Amino acid sequence: MRKSISILAALLLCGASGVALAHNCPNEMKAIDARLSSKPALSPENSAKVTKLRADGEAYHKAGKHDEAMKSLLEAKKILGI
Repeated sequence: MRKSISILAALLLCGASGVALAHNCPNEMKAIDARLSSKPALSPENSAKVTKLRADGEAYHKAGKHDEAMKSLLEAKKILGI
């Protein structure tokens, strides 16, 4: 019984971490938007790539694909240096 409770608790914590990440997507998008509004010195290629990654991240977030959203958004942040 005690082992079952531990396993159940671990599963609940794993599920909660997924929900926490799902709610972080908007914060990542805000950080990208704030950096873009400061007109960073980016090559035209990197600027286009960041814009596309940001849009992809938002689309994935709205579709409930939060892992993909975070991957896109974090890649955009890396290019922006944040």
